[in-house]
Amino acid sequence: SVDKSNALEVSVLWREVVTKIHQQSYSDVVLSHMYVDNAAMQIIVNPSQFDVLLTGNMFGDILSDLASTLVGSLGMLPSACLGGTVGLFEPVHGSAPDIAGMNKANPIGAILSSAMLFEELKLVELAARIRKAVDQALSDGFRTPDILEDDSIEVGTIEMANVIADRLTEVAV
Repeated sequence: SVDKSNALEVSVLWREVVTKIHQQSYSDVVLSHMYVDNAAMQIIVNPSQFDVLLTGNMFGDILSDLASTLVGSLGMLPSACLGGTVGLFEPVHGSAPDIAGMNKANPIGAILSSAMLFEELKLVELAARIRKAVDQALSDGFRTPDILEDDSIEVGTIEMANVIADRLTEVAV
């Protein structure tokens, strides 16, 4: 759990509630607490130590933007907000109004969000195929402007989505 309980009273409450829920319902899951400033440093220094970061929106928004640098762009990241019987699956990057309609947005976050949805629906084979299709498109060198490299093939939003769709028909799990 990530908070700032050494400086913010609301984070003291956060930590207490998380600990209580952990003890009552998730005692089989390892729980540790970390201050947000240390979490930010640890994401950069040793990101593989994390499986899940549990935090509120303010810190989560900042940390997810920071973590996006590890994969190259916010456009690469899927997200899911799950609660009870309802889930919302969307890319981390939001609507990107500054590039709306310009065929520059990276669709990978949205596509991987659909894979997360399929996993939640227990369609894990389809989710795995989607992830493999994305991996194959990237391995083949296709890049939207946000992740463009010197030796890659620049494509727009629609072309990247089509490349991934083509790979989806080719990959097997």
